[in-house]
Parts: sequence; C-alpha cells; structure tokens
Amino acid sequence: MKLVVQVKLLPSPAQAAALEATLRACNRAAAYVSSVAFGSGVKDRNGLEKLLYADIKATFGLSAQPVVRVVKKVVDGYGALAAQAKAGLLGPPATKRYRKAMGHPIAFRPEAAQPFDDRCLSWQTDARTVSIWTEDGRMKNIRYTGAADQLKVLAERRKGQSDLVQRGGKWFLIATCEVPEPKTYEPVDWVGVDRGIVNLATTSDAVNYQGRRLARYRNWCARKRAELQKKNTRSATRRLARRTKKEHCHATHVNHCISREIVSVAQRTGRGVAVEQLDGIRERVRLRRDQRGLSANRPTRDHFSCRRCGLAGPADVVAGVNVRDRARSAWVFVTMPVPAPT
Repeated sequence: MKLVVQVKLLPSPAQAAALEATLRACNRAAAYVSSVAFGSGVKDRNGLEKLLYADIKATFGLSAQPVVRVVKKVVDGYGALAAQAKAGLLGPPATKRYRKAMGHPIAFRPEAAQPFDDRCLSWQTDARTVSIWTEDGRMKNIRYTGAADQLKVLAERRKGQSDLVQRGGKWFLIATCEVPEPKTYEPVDWVGVDRGIVNLATTSDAVNYQGRRLARYRNWCARKRAELQKKNTRSATRRLARRTKKEHCHATHVNHCISREIVSVAQRTGRGVAVEQLDGIRERVRLRRDQRGLSANRPTRDHFSCRRCGLAGPADVVAGVNVRDRARSAWVFVTMPVPAPT
C-alpha cells in the first residue's frame, strides 16, 4: 500500500533561491510540453520525448532526468484529464466546464509541484538532509524536519519519487512510501456513526465528537474574510486565498483526527465501522421548511422519541444506533452462504 510522507525543508537563502529557480524552470518546460502535446495530439511519453527531448534541454537548461520527469508530469496530467472526462466529472461535452477543460492545454503554475526520482534526489535519513539537482548543480546538505512518526516511516519505507512543493514561501518534500497492507478481520459487531454539523460525529457507543471549536474557528475566519473583502486590494485577495486554504486544511485535520479515533476504537474491539449514507438526501427528504428541524418523533432538535415503539434518547445517538443496526442486517446478507447449484 502506498502512503505519502511530507517533510519540511530548511534551506539556506542560497539553497532556497536555487530551488525556486529550478521549480520555475521545470514548470515553464512543462507548460511548453503541454502546449505542444495539445497542438500535435501526441500525448504519450515516448512520443513526446522523441519530439521534444533535445529542445527542452537546450531551451530550459534541464539535464536528462529532469526532462524525463517533466514529460512524465505532462503525460500524467493529460491522462488524469481524460479519466475525469470519461467518468463524467467534467459534465456533458456541451457544457462550458467541459469545453474549457478539454479545449485548452493543461496549464502549470510557476510554483506547481515537480516530481524527482532517485537519480535527481537522494535522502540521507540519518543526517536528515537531502541532495537534489538544481539549475546551479547538485545542491547537497539541505536539512529537513517533520513529525517523529512520519520520519520513521520515511526512513524505513520510502520507495519511489518525491515531489518538491513550495507553499507560502516554505518548501516541502512529499515522499512516496510502501507500507504493508493492514490486516483484515471479520468484524464481530459494528460501530454506527451519525454525521452532523453541530455534532460532527456521534457513535452508537454514545461517544459524541462536537464541532463547537471548529464552528467558532469558522466564524472567526468568516469575520476575517469579510474584513479582507471590504479592502478589495490585490494584497487582500492574496491573503484571502491563503486564509481560505488554511481554513480548509484545519477542517480536514479535525475530521481526520476524529475518523482515526473512531477507526482505532473499532479495531481495538474487533468491530467494523458503519457510516450513514448522505447521498441523495435532498431527493429522499421531503419536509417543508418549517419541519426540517422539528417533526413528530423529535419534540426538540436534540432529542428523539419514537411515537410507535417508544425508543427515546439523544437524537444523534439514536441515529448512530440505527446505522449500526442496519449494518448488522446488511452484514447478514453479505456473509450468507451461497447455496450450491442444483
């Protein structure tokens, strides 16, 4: 199984300048290759290398292996775009979104990530340094740091390419690691999980993961966004984009921590995890606007009391129990022996 580990680079000013120049040169080359691939229709790796290899080396000052990685990045980009179109993720061919995506060459930002293989980048995990090819030659002894558990995985399991990334003036390396597949087991029961907004997750074990801190953080971010939007300057626009990305990363981190804790509990107790299905909820729920927060079985928003069977309790906990019970019923059919053919 593949995992990625992110570490933060700690380059000196001279090293940072060399990394930035290299990243921008690689992305200029990628944009050039993309335009040629779009115009000529040649989008396979061998065809593009045969067509542009010498030209890229002479024009952009890249050595052999970075040229190969640039071409591979472009080919992967067009492959991903074709897969999205085939899966219908870009909409029908007549839509504006589809025409915009398929009617222009793939663009590469000056600071877009650039992959490096072991010929261009080597790791010295004991010294926590890397050596990387740049326009100014091989740059050695660039220090890096990261979380202890991620550094351990990096030292023991790294295999494959590493991506050089620049974000907000900081430098990162994202390394690919090969880790063993997790052990699977037959669940003895299920943990039902109800998802919400006020309570981000509530399990059938009556464990409640509240989202009040996240809600306060989002409200604070909303006030800051409003202040920046009022200024309506280029600097405010840049800060607004950074703040939006930071808010998204924070919410993703909170959700990840909650999901890891739920999975950890399930693994420790030998159970599986069942999550409510929210797909198509707009089509399945037909309550009027004044009924959305209150119905016959919910005298208050946070309390559930079934008028038929008398089951009562916190609404989110009851929902988690229902999800668990449905998982139990579904699992019986999944594990039911297949009758022998007659």
